[in-house]
Amino acid sequence: QVQLVESGGGLVQPGGSLRLSCAASGIIFSMYVMGWYRQAPGKQRELVATITSGARTNYADSVKGRFTIFRDNAKNTVSLQMNSLKPEDTAVYYCNADRVGGPRRGYWGQGTQVTVSS
Repeated sequence: QVQLVESGGGLVQPGGSLRLSCAASGIIFSMYVMGWYRQAPGKQRELVATITSGARTNYADSVKGRFTIFRDNAKNTVSLQMNSLKPEDTAVYYCNADRVGGPRRGYWGQGTQVTVSS
């Protein structure tokens, strides 16, 4: 079975940092673009960042310069380093695996809560 398991969410003060991690199993990791998405109450789910197997990255404008996505292809993990956090970053963050270069398949993790508040 395919599993994407997120960890690292929690409560942090504005200006603080968190690192989210996602461990993937049941997929050939190198065949997937990995990404992080988030959904705040009353809002649609939005893309935060993506990274290809070759480490090409894409970021939402709202997080550029503050967040960094990286992956470890040997460990089948993708992480999101979040710095200078703002209250508007508060959301449930989801790990995503999107297969490209073959039959298209996509998977989601269960989500992890990030709350930025004083």
